[in-house]
Amino acid sequence: MLSLRRARSIETEAGAKKEFKVPHTLVIISFILVIVAVATWILPAGMYERVVNDLGRTVVVDGSFQYIEQSPQGLFSLLQAPLEGIVGASEIIAFLFIVSGAIAIITKTRAIDAGITSAVKSFHGKEMLMIPFIMGLFSLGGAVFGMTEEAIPFIAMLIPLCLALGYDSIMAMAISYVGCIVGFATAMINPFSVGVAQSIANVQAGSGVGFRTLIWAVTTLASILFLMWYGRRIKRNPELSPVYEIDQSRREALKESTEEHIEFTVRHKIILSSILVCLAGIVVGVLKFDFAIPEIAALFLATGIVAGFIGRLSFDDMATSFVSGAKDMIGAAIVVGFARGIVILAQDGQIIDTILYQLSNFIGQLPSLIAGYVMFFVQMFINFFISSGSGQAALTMPIMAPLGELVGITPQTSILIFQFGDGFSNAIFPTSAVLMACLGVAGIPWSKWIKWILPLQVIFGVIAIIFITIAILMGWS
Repeated sequence: MLSLRRARSIETEAGAKKEFKVPHTLVIISFILVIVAVATWILPAGMYERVVNDLGRTVVVDGSFQYIEQSPQGLFSLLQAPLEGIVGASEIIAFLFIVSGAIAIITKTRAIDAGITSAVKSFHGKEMLMIPFIMGLFSLGGAVFGMTEEAIPFIAMLIPLCLALGYDSIMAMAISYVGCIVGFATAMINPFSVGVAQSIANVQAGSGVGFRTLIWAVTTLASILFLMWYGRRIKRNPELSPVYEIDQSRREALKESTEEHIEFTVRHKIILSSILVCLAGIVVGVLKFDFAIPEIAALFLATGIVAGFIGRLSFDDMATSFVSGAKDMIGAAIVVGFARGIVILAQDGQIIDTILYQLSNFIGQLPSLIAGYVMFFVQMFINFFISSGSGQAALTMPIMAPLGELVGITPQTSILIFQFGDGFSNAIFPTSAVLMACLGVAGIPWSKWIKWILPLQVIFGVIAIIFITIAILMGWS
C-alpha cells in the first residue's frame, strides 16, 4: 500500500511538472514593469548634464553626475506606463500595421505561394544553401547601414518558404533578424552605431575597418554554422522545434496551397520582382536619403498597392486584405507598447543615469582586461533600457571612452565593446521594440524564443570576450 501511494505521489509530481506552462509574453513583461517600478523606490535618482555637441547630437557630460530628488513610480504611474509605452512606440506599431497590411495584399495575389512552390523545386536537395546566402545578406545589411527594422516584413515572407523546405518559423526569424543583429553588433561602417560612437569618442571616422571586418566574418560564419546545424536537426525531427505546435497549422495551410499546383505566371514574377525593387529602394534610401521607419513603411505600402493592381485585385479585395493583415498585428502591437513602458518607468524614475554612474565607478577600479569584460556586460545591461544604438552611444560613450583610457583601454576598443554589448543583446531583451515586433510577425512567444537563442548568445559572448581580449592586449587603436 505504501509503495502504491509513493507511486501515485511520483505520478502526481510528474504530472504537475508536465502541466507547468511558461507565462504569456505579456505576463512576463508586466512582471518586469512591476520590478522596475519597485526599483524606483529603492535606487536613488540621479542625472548627468547633457549638451549638444558639434555634430548636433545630445550627449552626456562626463563628471557631471549628481543625485536629485527621488521620483518613485507609484501604482498609478505603473498602470499608465503601458498606455504611455504604446504612444512612445507608436512609430514602430504603425509600421507593423502598414507593413503587415501591405504583405497581406501581396499574399492575396498568390504570388508568394507560387514563388514558394517554384523555390522548393529549385532548392530540392540543396536546402542548406539558403541559410548562408540569405543570412549573409542580412548580416551585411546590418554591418553596412544598420539594417534591423527592415527585417520585419521579410520574416512574414520567409516563414512559408522555411516551412516548405522542412525548417520552422524560428529559422525564418533567425536568418533575417539575427542576421541583422550579427551584422549590427560587428559592423564595419554602420553610421548608426560605429559612426556615432567614433564621433563622440573623437576617433577618426571609418578607422578600424580591417579588424572589424575580420570580427564580422568570424561571427557571421559561426552564426551560419549554428543555423545549419539546427536546420539539419529540425529536418530530421520536426518535433524538436520549440514552435512545432505553432507551426503545425501553418504547415497544413501551406500544404493545401502548394497542393493546388499554382502556376508561376508572369504576373507573379513581376509582383515578386517589385518586392526586390522595394528592398533596393530601402537600401538606397537609408544610405543616401536618411530613410527611417515612415519612408520604409511608405515603400512597402506602395509595393502592396502595385502588387494588388498587377494581381488584378479589386479595391475591396485590397482593402479587406489590408485590414485583415493589420489586425493580425494587434497582439504584437500591445506587447511592443508594454515593453516600451518599462523604459518609460525607468526614465521617469530617474534611475538609468544612477545605474550607469555606479557601474562606471566600479569599472574604474579594475585591471584593464577585467574592466573590458565588465564594460561589455554593462553595455548589455544599459541596452535593456536603451535599445537604440545611437541613443546608447550618446549616453555611454562620453563616460566609457575616457574611463577606458584611465584603465588602459583605447577609445577604439571601448567602441568595439559598446558594439558588442549593444548589438548582441538586441536579440534577447523584451524592451527591444524591433525584436518584439519581429516575434509578433513570426507568431513566436518571447519565452520560446529566449529558450532557443540562449545557446547562440553564449557563442556570441565567447566570441566577444575573445576579440575584446585581443584588442586590449594589442592596444588596438
